[in-house]
Amino acid sequence: MHWTPFILIWLSLLPVEAVKSFLFKKCSESGFCSRNRHFATEVEKLGTEYDSRYSIDLESLKVDPSAGNLHATLLKMLNDGSFVSLDMNISVLEDDNLRLQIDEADRKPVVDHVASRRFNETAKWALAGQPRLQSFRHSVDSEKITLEFHAYRVEIELHPFKITFLRDEKAQLVLNDRNFLNIEHYRTKEQENADNSIHVSPEESTFDAYTDSFKDSRDDKLPLGPESVALDVSFLGAKAVYGIPEHADSFALKDTTDTDPYRLYNVDIFEYETQSKYPMYGSIPFMIGLGETGSAGVFWLNSADTNIDIKKSASQIQTHWISESGILDIVLFAKKTPTQVVQSYSKLTGHSALPNIFSLGYHQCRWNYNDEEDVLDITAKFDESLIPFDAIWLDIEYTDDKKYFTWKKELFPDPERMMGKLGETGRTLIVIIDPHLKVGYDVSDAVVDKKLGIRKNDGSELYHGHSWPGESVWIDGMNPAAQPFWDSLFANGSRLLGSATNAHLWNDMNEPSIFNGPETTAPRDLIHYGDWEHRSVHNVWGLTFHEMTYNALIKRNPDQRPFILTRSFYAGSQRTAAMWTGDNMAKWEYMRESIPMVLTMNAVGFPFAGADIAGFFGNPDKEMQVRWYQTGIWYPFFRAHAHIDSRRREPWVAGEPYTGMMREAIKLRYRLLPLFYTQFYKHSVSGTPVVSSLAFDSPENANVYTIDDQFFVGPLLVKPVTSPDTHSVRLYLPDDKPYYDFVSFEKISGEGFHEVEAPLEKVPVFLRGGSILPSKERYRRSSRLMKNDPYTLYIAADEGRATGELYIDDGETFAYQRGEQVFARFELDGGKLTSTVESTYETGVRIERIVILGGPQATAATVEQDGQKWTAEVVDQGTHVVVRNPKPLVAKNWTISLY
Repeated sequence: MHWTPFILIWLSLLPVEAVKSFLFKKCSESGFCSRNRHFATEVEKLGTEYDSRYSIDLESLKVDPSAGNLHATLLKMLNDGSFVSLDMNISVLEDDNLRLQIDEADRKPVVDHVASRRFNETAKWALAGQPRLQSFRHSVDSEKITLEFHAYRVEIELHPFKITFLRDEKAQLVLNDRNFLNIEHYRTKEQENADNSIHVSPEESTFDAYTDSFKDSRDDKLPLGPESVALDVSFLGAKAVYGIPEHADSFALKDTTDTDPYRLYNVDIFEYETQSKYPMYGSIPFMIGLGETGSAGVFWLNSADTNIDIKKSASQIQTHWISESGILDIVLFAKKTPTQVVQSYSKLTGHSALPNIFSLGYHQCRWNYNDEEDVLDITAKFDESLIPFDAIWLDIEYTDDKKYFTWKKELFPDPERMMGKLGETGRTLIVIIDPHLKVGYDVSDAVVDKKLGIRKNDGSELYHGHSWPGESVWIDGMNPAAQPFWDSLFANGSRLLGSATNAHLWNDMNEPSIFNGPETTAPRDLIHYGDWEHRSVHNVWGLTFHEMTYNALIKRNPDQRPFILTRSFYAGSQRTAAMWTGDNMAKWEYMRESIPMVLTMNAVGFPFAGADIAGFFGNPDKEMQVRWYQTGIWYPFFRAHAHIDSRRREPWVAGEPYTGMMREAIKLRYRLLPLFYTQFYKHSVSGTPVVSSLAFDSPENANVYTIDDQFFVGPLLVKPVTSPDTHSVRLYLPDDKPYYDFVSFEKISGEGFHEVEAPLEKVPVFLRGGSILPSKERYRRSSRLMKNDPYTLYIAADEGRATGELYIDDGETFAYQRGEQVFARFELDGGKLTSTVESTYETGVRIERIVILGGPQATAATVEQDGQKWTAEVVDQGTHVVVRNPKPLVAKNWTISLY
C-alpha cells in the first residue's frame, strides 16, 4: 500500500494548530518575508533620517502622453554610491486607473535550465486582454512629475521615489510613503558575502538569501538567489480594507502589526482553521479600501508567494506587499464606491461567464458514490422526497486505480447509459479530473513522451511526486502543446465522457497538491514551460490547469457553456470556473466563516463561489445540517459534499421534520433561480457582485463596514442563523426603507438593529422596499424542467414606487452572445406597473401571479400588451395584494393598471 494514506491518517490525529505550524511557513521562517519585514523595521527606526536608495533619473524620462505611457530609469543606490538600473514604466489605463511596473534592466545571470529574466507573464494569464491606455496631460520640474486626466492627478516624486494618486483633489493612495520599496537585485552569493559588500545595505538582512532552512524546503536550489519585490501602499482615509482571498477570516481584514501577515500561497491546507491568515487553496492579490473620501483598490500582479501586512490608524490604512520573485507590477484604482472599484478591476481581469443554468441549482456530492446503481438510487430518492437537484458528482473512486480518464468498469460498466438516465430528468453528471497523472498508463506515458509535464530543477526530465494515485507526473498547463493533448482526452467519443452532453468537470488538487512536497505543494525550483521556475508561477498555475479544461470542453461542444469547479484559483479564474472554499469541517464556526469567505470572493470579482454544505469533515447534527442548507442556498455555488468516512447525509436521511426543512430551503433556492440568473447576467456585463456585503451596498454608512453575517442577493436581505439553539437574530437594516419578511410579509423599517424571529424552520430573509423580484413557484425535479414555467413577481413598494429586472435566455448555449435573450425592466409608479423589454429570444412564458406589498389598495387590474386589453383578478390578502393570472408574455412590453 502506498505510504500517503498513512501520512494523512497521522496528520488527522494531530491537533489542528500543530498541523499548521508543522506544514506551513511563518514569515519568520520564510527568507524573503523575513528579510523584507526586517528591512521595513530598520527603515522605520531611522525615520526621517533614512535616505531612500531609490530615485528617478530625470534624464532618462520618456513621456508619450497621447499614448498614455511614461518610461524612466529608477536608480537603486548601492553602498559604494554606484547604482543598479531598474526599468520603470507608468501607464494610465482605460477607466482612469494607474499601472506601475518595475523590472531589472540588466539582469543577466547564467543559470542552466532557468530563465535569466524575472517572471513577467502573470498579467498574460490574469488579465482578460491587453489593457487599453488613455492619454494624459503632464508637467515636469526638478522635484516631481505630474500627470493629469479627468478628475485624477498623479504626483511622482523623484527622490525619494513616491507616487500619490488623487481623485477630485483628494489623495487616495500613496506608494512608497514609508520607503519600504525593495527590489532585491541580482548578485551572486560570492558578491553578497564579500567583505564590505556593496550589495547588502545596512538596513537589509541576508537570512536564507541562497538557501531555504525550512524543514522540507531544504533541497530548494534557489539558483537566482534573493529576488523579492516589496512596496508599501497607504489607503488614505480608509476605515476598512477587504479582499486578498483566500483566507478563512473576517470580511474586513485585520491589523497584522503583532501577528503574521496575510499570506497568498496556493496550498492544500488540511482542516484549515477559521479566523486565520494562513494561506489556502487560491489567491487573488486585490485589495479594496473603503472610507469617507471614497474607495480605492490595489491589484498586485505577482504570482509568487506573497505576504501582506496591514497597519490601521484613524486617518489611513497602511499595507506592505512582499513577493518572493517576479517583477513589481501594480494597478491602482480610485473611485467613489467599492462596487465601482471591483467593476473597474473586473474590466481588466474579466467577468465570470454567464453560467449554464443547471449549475445554479443544487449539487449533490460526496467522496464517493459507489457505483452506477448508487448514483441512480440517489437520483430516485430525490424524486421520491420531492426535492429538486441538478447535478450528482463523482470523486476519485470512479476511476480505475485513480487513473484519470478511465472508469472502474465493474462499478460503472456503461457511463454513457448512466448519463443518459440522468438526462431523462434534466440532471448532470460531474466528474473529477486532477492534474496529477499516475505513472505507467497511456495518459501519463503520453505526457512523458511529449514532454508536456513540469520538469525537475535541472530541466532534464519530468518531476515525479506523490498524490492520490501514488507516484505521479503533473501536466503543465503553461505549455501550449498541452492544450491539444488535453482536448483529445475530452473529445466526443473519448473514453471518459463518450458522446454525453450532460457531463461537466471538477478540477481539484491543482495548487498543485503534492503529498511529499514542501508545504504539501511543488518544490519551488521545478521548471515550467519557458524555463520559468515554479516559485514565480506558483499562484497562477492552478488557473492554467482549469483554463485548459475549459478550452477542451468548448472544443468538445462549441455551443454548450461548460461548467468547471476549481479548488485553486488566481485573478482571472472567474472567466472559466467556479470555486469552493475547500475541505471545511462540520462545525458551526465553519458555517459562519463561509459567509465572509463568499462575500470576499464577490468583492474581488469572482462571484461563483460556495462552501461544502454541512461540512466536508465530520458529521453534522440535524440542527446544524438544516441551518447549513438555509445558509448554503444563498451561496452562488450551492453544493453539499462530504468526506468518504462521514455518514450518509442526503436530505432525506435526517428524517422529519428536518428533511422537510431542508426540502423547503432547497425549493426556495429553485424559486429564486430567476433572481440568481439575472444577478449573474448583470455581473457578466458589468462586474457587479452576485452576493453583496452591506459595506458594498451602503458604503456611505460606516456602521456596516464590519458586518459580515448578513448580505444582499439582489433586493433580498439575508441573515442566516449560524449558531445552535437560536430562535431569533439581530438584523441590521442599512437604511430607512421598508423591508418585508419574505415569508409572513410583515414590514419592518428604520436604520439599525431589529430583533426578528428565526425558528428552526425559517430562513430570515427580507425584501427591500422599492424592489421587484422575479421567481418561479412550481416544483420541478431540475432547473431544466422549469424552462417553460411561468413567473411570479414580488413587488415591495416604497412610497408607491419599485423597480426590478429579469434576464432570460436558453440557459445552456452561447446563443445569448448572438443576441438571443430577453431583458425586462419592471417599474411600479403609483397604480401603474410596466415592463420594458429588450428581446430577440422567442419564448411563450408568461407572468402568472403578482404579489404587491405596501402598494396601492387595488381591487381590479387591466393588462395591456400588443394593442390588446384584458382584465385580471385582484385579491386583497390583508398583508398583501395578489394579481392572479395576468398572463402577459415576458418577452414583450406590457402595462398593468391597478385601480
